[in-house]
Amino acid sequence: MDIVSEPITKNPPITFETPIINSSTSSMITPSSSAISPATTADSVSTPTPSRYRNQKRRDWNTFCQYLRNHRPPLSLPMCSGAHVLEFLRYLDQFGKTKIHNQTCPFFGLPNPPAPCPCPLRQAWGSLDALIGRLRAAYEEHGGRPEANPFGARAVRLYLRDVRDFQAKARGVSYEKKRKRPNNNNNNNNNSNNNKPKPNMNAMLIASSAASSTTTTTTS
Repeated sequence: MDIVSEPITKNPPITFETPIINSSTSSMITPSSSAISPATTADSVSTPTPSRYRNQKRRDWNTFCQYLRNHRPPLSLPMCSGAHVLEFLRYLDQFGKTKIHNQTCPFFGLPNPPAPCPCPLRQAWGSLDALIGRLRAAYEEHGGRPEANPFGARAVRLYLRDVRDFQAKARGVSYEKKRKRPNNNNNNNNNSNNNKPKPNMNAMLIASSAASSTTTTTTS
């Protein structure tokens, strides 16, 4: 799967909190081991770790916010629109790892090309679609209004649909969901059961009465 959330710039330097200094003794105050309560230790140990989805969503959101800050001119989140989301998706293509053949490429439409070609690497449609889903949820989690969500704009949906259709043709793959085929064995069993002749209830009653009369005659 393509790595979508690539860092745009290097990580900022790690800063440490300023230690507390006692004004009277000018000595550093460090927390003693007795000051840590067992309840605090238990809470820190029992704190559930975020899921993989939440971690990826947080990284994607931080990457997008950094992209807005590095934009020229810089953009704030309320000013972001669907057009800026499309710019962000096109920007991510440079980090893609999926070979997308051009229409002039002799391997266009071949799922397994026999040789390498100079066609560019792009973000796969599945990666972009999942990315937009995470960013759409993160936008509303950070106070954005659902009706103003730029990740749900019509232009973004059309762009993803075009990317899916073109990549399906270029790579010779299908993104359509496979329908479940009915179980032929169950159908054959049902048909065989339906084709079996049903017992004649009248014949069974006549045979039963005849047997009972024969038993009565023999007894007498």
